[in-house]
Amino acid sequence: MSQKKTIRFIIILIISIAMFGIFKKFLGGSANDQQLKEIVQQNAFLVDVRTPGEFASGSVKGAVNIPLDQLPQQLHRFKGKENIVVFCRSGNRSGQAKNILGKNNFQNVTNGGTWQNVQEVINAKSQD
Repeated sequence: MSQKKTIRFIIILIISIAMFGIFKKFLGGSANDQQLKEIVQQNAFLVDVRTPGEFASGSVKGAVNIPLDQLPQQLHRFKGKENIVVFCRSGNRSGQAKNILGKNNFQNVTNGGTWQNVQEVINAKSQD
């Protein structure tokens, strides 16, 4: 690879990484494990925004399934909840869910990322 191509590749890589960070921030990013643990300890409303089929294949104990595409019609289920944790398979849909809820004046929403991550935090909580 010539030096120009190497420099071009590095620049594209840096821009791509920066754009990923911006995109992740735009989607709400996921909470770090310590923040998530503190929120879960406060008996958060745990919401899996995956499809019913994905939910049936495994989820967090005590979570409810409100698929992302049904979220706007299910906003009433979030009213009065002190803390809300949304999660999915990768953190993408839960980021979108956090944004939808935020646009509907729910400010106490945390993107837990993947359902496995939320489960690990709950498991760690029960071991404390």
